[in-house]
Amino acid sequence: MASKRSYWLMKSEPEVFSIQALRRDRQTHWEGVRNYQARNHLRSMRVDDLVLFYHSNAEPPGVAGVARVCREAYPDDSQFDRKSPYYDPKATRQTPRWMLVDVKLDRKTRLMPLEEMRAHKALEKMVTLRRGNRLSITPVTPAEWNFIVKKLDG
Repeated sequence: MASKRSYWLMKSEPEVFSIQALRRDRQTHWEGVRNYQARNHLRSMRVDDLVLFYHSNAEPPGVAGVARVCREAYPDDSQFDRKSPYYDPKATRQTPRWMLVDVKLDRKTRLMPLEEMRAHKALEKMVTLRRGNRLSITPVTPAEWNFIVKKLDG
């Protein structure tokens, strides 16, 4: 039985890695996640899950494109590198703590700013829009996904 596709929103600061960089590189590792809930989201991602690529800490912040998971979760090697800002002394190769996935660009879109997202009643329950939410990776419902993609493409 085929598994059902899931939808996600993944945040990246444009000065760290932008939609333009993903367009240039076509594919990337989604590395550096150091929040357990976001890590658990990475672990549940499957190949061909779809991703809203979101520019955070930008002016304005918002959805900048669509990507696709092309490799399921595997250990983030930066956790083992003592010189990396993502080094974790408690992580071992036998019991890695931090994971990453690979994503590839589906398409760059117009920017859908955060304020525009907040203005739509259809998105009022979206995890990313909840007060106090700071997670870099959040699930998106099929209805939210369809609404946003229709707005991006329309």
